[in-house]
This record gives sequence, C-alpha cells and structure tokens, in this order.
Amino acid sequence: MNLADWLRYGAVQLGSGPHPERAQRDAEFLLMHLIERNRAYLIAHPEAELEAGVADRYSALIERRFAGEPIQYIVGECEFYGLPFRVTRDVLIPRPETEHLVEKTIQLAAKFDKPRIVDIGTGSGAIAVALARLLPSAQITAIDLSAAALHVARANAEHNGVAERIRFVEGDLFAPVAGEFFNIAVSNPPYVPENDRNTLAVEVREHEPELALFAGADGLEVYRRMIPAARSAVVPGGFLALEIGFGQAAGVAALLARSGFEQIELTADLQGIDRVVTCRNH
Repeated sequence: MNLADWLRYGAVQLGSGPHPERAQRDAEFLLMHLIERNRAYLIAHPEAELEAGVADRYSALIERRFAGEPIQYIVGECEFYGLPFRVTRDVLIPRPETEHLVEKTIQLAAKFDKPRIVDIGTGSGAIAVALARLLPSAQITAIDLSAAALHVARANAEHNGVAERIRFVEGDLFAPVAGEFFNIAVSNPPYVPENDRNTLAVEVREHEPELALFAGADGLEVYRRMIPAARSAVVPGGFLALEIGFGQAAGVAALLARSGFEQIELTADLQGIDRVVTCRNH
C-alpha cells in the first residue's frame, strides 16, 4: 500500500471513532508525524510506499487515536504560545485558552523591573517557560505536586533554552516556598467539578491526569486553599493571576474579595467565556 492508500485507511478507521469530523485531518497528521514529512510531500508523492515496519506503526497510531487518546500524547508534543512542548500523560495538554493567562501575566510583569514570579501547578511548564522566554529579567519559580510532571517541565525548559532561568520545586501550592515573597503568583489549577466528569470528552476523561483536572464537587476546592495562601506569598502591590472554568467567575471573585484582594478583573477567551481573573494584593 502506498501513502494515498494508507491515508484512506486511516481516515476510514477514524471515521467511525469518537471524532469522525477530524478523521481525515488526524489520519494525515499521524502519517506526517510518522514519516517526518509535511503535507506537501503527501500530496506530491501519493505513490510512495511505506515499509512494513512503518506501516505497522501507523496502524498502531490509528488504533490509539480511535480509542480516544489525544493526538498530542500520541506524538508526544504540542505547541503553546508559539513554542514547542513535550507532553506525556503525566501532564495536562496545554490549551490555547491558557495563552490569555500568559498575556495578562506579561502585562502585570511590566510594572516591575525584575519581577519575581511563581507558577503554581506548573504541569508541563508551559506557563513558566513561556514567561521565561518573554520576560528575560524575570525570576521564575515553578511548583508542582507531581514529581513526574516536574520532570516533563524541566525537559521543556531545557528544550526551549530557559532551564537556567526557572527554579523547579516539588510540593503543594505555596508550601515549598514558605517565607518567600513574589511580585506575581500565576496558576492554572485543577478546576473541573467532579460532578462534570461524565460530560468530559473521552480524550480528557480517560487520558489526562486526574490530579490536574478535578477539584471537588464544584471545582473550587483548590482556589479555596490557594487564594488565602497567596495573600501571604504575594507582596503588597503584587498580583495574583488565575485561570478559571466556565461559570466560576463569580465564585472565584468572591473568594478573592473575602481574602482581601482588590482590583479584581476578568478577561474572556475568544469564545466570550470568562477565563482569567487577576487581582492586586493591597
């Protein structure tokens, strides 16, 4: 079978999977990844043959995608804020919506000469690495409860040339940096309500790490612990920037106000959903 045949095979197989609308695109992407060629090559060389071993590997990739495994985990990489990131099932796949959180943090960082920034729950390191690339004067600390996630984050920092500019620390929320002070604390914490588990796409529900997804019945459990702790870790006049889930703006804003934060502002994503909340420590 040649490339055109294998591409048709992949598209047909995925056409009866969980996302038939993406069947052709996914089949094409997996084939390009496997043979390390671009789409132009597929179009120009449809008659090219796949060696037997490569064909078997392609069939295996198609089976994984048919079962709902995210493309990013299958190929082991994704893009965030224009930068390449490696991802494993130990970390969430960085989402485009989180780029809004990075943008707001960059705006806040401009208020300080050498901002000290802490990223709580760094996961793949997407936020910390993007900030390190874009804020050369910043001192960045990245914290995660998962040692496996920190391993991925360190690799991404090295891959993007900022490993020497980020301090990685294992632990829960601000506990590993108790007694230290930061100009900005930023976080994309777990915020999916346990009650919403069955509504999630199979890619998320069955493949991404639960530790990084779920946060109690209403999704606010981590915010309830993080926000009061941030009051002690962020300097007066410093800022807290958080990603939030659908319908959580009012609840998180109330928690911030109750803890004494001021200048609470919401930023919507491209779908008009409140996605980022920022506030100032008085």
